[in-house]
Amino acid sequence: MGSQLSDPVALEADLARADHAQATLALMNAYAADPMGAGCPLEPEVACTLVPWLRTHPTTQVFLAFREDEPVGIAACFLGFSTFAARLLLNISDCYVVPALRGQGVGRLLMQKVQAKARELRCCKLPLEVQEHNHRALAVYARAGFTRSVHVEAAGEALYLVKPLREAPR
Repeated sequence: MGSQLSDPVALEADLARADHAQATLALMNAYAADPMGAGCPLEPEVACTLVPWLRTHPTTQVFLAFREDEPVGIAACFLGFSTFAARLLLNISDCYVVPALRGQGVGRLLMQKVQAKARELRCCKLPLEVQEHNHRALAVYARAGFTRSVHVEAAGEALYLVKPLREAPR
């Protein structure tokens, strides 16, 4: 009889631990390379500075999923503030599951951990952004209770906009 792999588990990362730091970097690099990420790996400078920045940023919350000792998923989140609710919110900045384990509940586990942390911190909501054609992720988020954001029906859906900034000349 062959041995069976254990079910994945999700936990809050401790980025001071070398294994959690390595897992975070590996998963974020894989996500960056994914077509639903940036479509190319992290730039070398970003790869070198990502975990140190995450460790020092005061609102960082990272959650990792493992199967056995292998990192298989990540949710990188940051605390924010809702002025309309006068409460914290936990923004899910990045969520990624390795392709071999997609559809096997890893995303659900990560969302459960993120939600539990948000409730512990008494956050009012969990905002996130997702690519329009990332149907697999959209299904995971819908099953977790996420909906499109509408504050006032007549105003329509909230849209995510971005303005890239160039570094100031030195």
